[in-house]
Amino acid sequence: MSVREPKDAPAIVLLSGGLDSTTVLAIAAREAGQRVHALSFAYGQRHAIELRQAARQAARFGVVAHEVVDLGHLGKLVASASSLVAASELDVPSASARAGHDDIPSTYVPARNTVFLSYALAWAEVVGARDIWLGVNAVDYSGYPDCRPEFIAAFETTANLATKLGVSAGGAEGIQIHAPLIELHKHEIIARGLALGVDYAETVSCYDPVEREGVALACGRCESCTLRRAGFEQAGVADPTRYV
Repeated sequence: MSVREPKDAPAIVLLSGGLDSTTVLAIAAREAGQRVHALSFAYGQRHAIELRQAARQAARFGVVAHEVVDLGHLGKLVASASSLVAASELDVPSASARAGHDDIPSTYVPARNTVFLSYALAWAEVVGARDIWLGVNAVDYSGYPDCRPEFIAAFETTANLATKLGVSAGGAEGIQIHAPLIELHKHEIIARGLALGVDYAETVSCYDPVEREGVALACGRCESCTLRRAGFEQAGVADPTRYV
């Protein structure tokens, strides 16, 4: 999807502090040249250390503002169904345990992207942003339903039906949801980010990291770690990830 707004126009970027969202931040800020308002969420995730990296990346790319929304209660609501939140008694499955399975894994967080995009939409109306960016991917991913092109298209339709900004603008002048990585493989994402100056050593992708002396160490066994490692190998560049 092409960016319709002129350079220096306001935009909202969902920024987790991971590899994909940081790449999208670079695309919005440096390639599209937009004035980014970055939005992160503390929802009780096991890998909450990613928020520290989100702050660093927001500063690195000179965003206009970076807000961290406290959604701690979401983690409690979904704890029985999602191993990705710290309140869950479920274990994060290893990539080897998931091999051969095509069901949606326990690391899926119910309605997460729907909730996140709803907050982004509210902020977009306030700052007059017609572009919302996020780093979902439907190629190298774990089968999450809210990472599919169908979902992105449906939410964009909803956004333009449910907001003053969308209704008053209409058509091509309405709100656009940008998911520039949705059809890219991980190595293609990495190559694009490196070309835009992304420092992937300052990103966290692991679902179950540990922190030692202020350093995030990836588990190396979850699906996200496996996809990340393979992506750097296929991109032909050194993996800067620190593993346990």
